Amino acid sequence: MTENSDEQKGVDSALDFLLSATESAPQKAPKMGRRIRLFFALCVFFIALPLALSIFLWRAPAQFPSDSLISVRDGATLQEVSTLLGERGAVRSPFWFKAWSILLGGNGGLKAGDYYLSGPVPVYTLAERFTAGLQGLTAVTVTIPEGLSNVEVAKVLLKSLPRLNKERFLNLAKAKEGYLFPDTYAFLPNEKEEDVIAEMEQNFRKRTETLAQDIKLFGKPLRDIVTMASLIEGEARTPETRRQISGILWKRLALGMPLQVDAVFPYILGKNTFEVTTDDLKVDSPYNTYKYAGLPPGPINNPGLDAITATITPTPTKYLYYLSDKDGVMHYAITHEEHLRNREKYLGK
Repeated sequence: MTENSDEQKGVDSALDFLLSATESAPQKAPKMGRRIRLFFALCVFFIALPLALSIFLWRAPAQFPSDSLISVRDGATLQEVSTLLGERGAVRSPFWFKAWSILLGGNGGLKAGDYYLSGPVPVYTLAERFTAGLQGLTAVTVTIPEGLSNVEVAKVLLKSLPRLNKERFLNLAKAKEGYLFPDTYAFLPNEKEEDVIAEMEQNFRKRTETLAQDIKLFGKPLRDIVTMASLIEGEARTPETRRQISGILWKRLALGMPLQVDAVFPYILGKNTFEVTTDDLKVDSPYNTYKYAGLPPGPINNPGLDAITATITPTPTKYLYYLSDKDGVMHYAITHEEHLRNREKYLGK
């Protein structure tokens, strides 16, 4: 009796345990599900958020310095270059540039040189370029029109060569006015000022080589020819009128008359010829061909081949005076009185 009672108690206890477990199971299951979902949510949060943030930081900044050069000096550290790129707005995170550079370049480090940034690229692309020395320098085309002064040439160059130092260029080119040949050039974005000047000078020598014999036969020093050509370049636009004006100016020069060329005033004062006043004609400058007889001290612009050709092939003429009306039509006169009538008729002054 006792043994059976103990067995019954064991069976009863087992039944009670199963019953209690069965009754409590529905209450614990939802709690377990919530905990699993929370666990996975935290995993996603702590993995996805840093990944998303990293991807954002790898993207090019909105203020990326397109069409610019960034120079890496020889011996520059990775930290210095990373900081420089951050300051220039090329990367969002200097840290990630360093990380990608180490990953892509290993112990090779960064390559010194000038890197051209044409447009926005992600940080890992920059790291790849700087570790591999891919500078991306592509020649840019620059067209220098005929008749520009050195100051105007510098302005045109700066539009395509932002690294050009205007003051240094003008200082080096000061004695080169007239010899920076107008043409279309292909320069690298990091071209040095002296190299630009040297190439334009060399082009002048090359392009005028075909005229060497004619220049020699003309019997005037090259500097006088280039100076006169710069005046003609500023005064006329067609080959015919250039040769006509060449004949007039050489004739006035031979007679000892002032050349009275209006084209010098944009060079002296920065005014165009139609803005010149009577008072401007009295300005004390060695380039003022109204005040001083003879050729100016040097060219006032960089003439093209056509103006140089017209200078050494003047048209024999009976005229001593000329003017251009507001439509660009040239009117000639033999006497000063006839010239004054032309001024009144065509210019109203």
